[in-house]
Amino acid sequence: MFLTFPIMVIRVNTVENVVEWRWNNMLMIGVGSFLLSFVWRYFLKQQEAGKKKAESGEIDTIPLTRRISKEPKIFVPALIAISVFALVFPFIFSLYQTNIMVTGLIYVMLGLGLNIVVGLAGLLDLGYVAFYAVGAYAYALLNYHYGLGFWAVLPIAAFLGALFGIILGFPVLRLRGDYLAIVTLGFGEIIRLILENWNEFSFGPSGIANISRPGFFGIHFSVQNATIYLYYIMIGLVIFTIFVVNRLQDSRIGRAWIALREDEVACQAMGIDRRATKLNAFALGATWAGMAGAIFAAKTTFINPASFTIWESINILCIVVLGGMGSITGVIIGALVLILLPEYLRAFSEYRMLIFGAMLVLMMVFRPGGIISDVRRKYKFEGLQNNNGNMR
Repeated sequence: MFLTFPIMVIRVNTVENVVEWRWNNMLMIGVGSFLLSFVWRYFLKQQEAGKKKAESGEIDTIPLTRRISKEPKIFVPALIAISVFALVFPFIFSLYQTNIMVTGLIYVMLGLGLNIVVGLAGLLDLGYVAFYAVGAYAYALLNYHYGLGFWAVLPIAAFLGALFGIILGFPVLRLRGDYLAIVTLGFGEIIRLILENWNEFSFGPSGIANISRPGFFGIHFSVQNATIYLYYIMIGLVIFTIFVVNRLQDSRIGRAWIALREDEVACQAMGIDRRATKLNAFALGATWAGMAGAIFAAKTTFINPASFTIWESINILCIVVLGGMGSITGVIIGALVLILLPEYLRAFSEYRMLIFGAMLVLMMVFRPGGIISDVRRKYKFEGLQNNNGNMR
């Protein structure tokens, strides 16, 4: 009540030059805070009770999504239903809704790419938007100067993203934690400032307009058909991204990333090449950002440096943290929630940031692992049996 008193109670009427005292607001804040404190403490007690039950083995700690994936009777119909809904989405909803969904799918790709760096390898990267910008400007400039199409530039954008990921990775091989975050933040700002001030190369703040939309064997679509076509392109690329990231997570390099995240010193002591592991994480994570940047340029047909600020990196990082670091399903849900929800809450545009901040606070307190937290893998040595059945 004391902290909100100057804002919620005092109002200066500049027309009549009087001060209005809104004591009813103060009463509402006091009653609301009193009631919410009970709710807050109740959920904290429930959280502590859940932790005790999990430690004692009374409840199953395996996430719901993983349990569903092991039940074919539930998993297969759910997968079919989601696939059918995704295929018919553009024909059920309006062009505006389809355009929003394309944006959401772009951020799913970005979240899954950053999940490799942050969620699996444990490297805090605040300059991830730089690779996003590299991919977007690669397509825009190659299309403007040489007339190259979307499909020709998409692999080039992915390669340039990986190349810049390696360029960033080399100077930060010995850094970790806050120092790594500061250097990657600086890298992202360097890329943005170069694009904003090198007018001969990037056209500066004016940006690049009239970027070609994706075509299909020389066929050019109208705006509506191009949006639907881009939607299906994004569906295919997101499925491809999920497949590759899942295979990487379960591969040798994926286990090396997880070991690096858990303990860098122990990881190196076990014979894992720390430098190569970090460079692989930066390069592969940046690859998806480069492709997403090319898709973003094709979608908007106009880009400028203002689209690639530090807030974009923070937004993508929030997707990974909110969804669950290391969890593919969690990152997908986090991206769709953080990108689609503000669009559907435009009626509450004045309170969107307040709702977003409150949601992050609640998640950090009650579900610090994210919406769907990744389960730490445990390996148990059962021993070997001899011919007599005895352990040896």
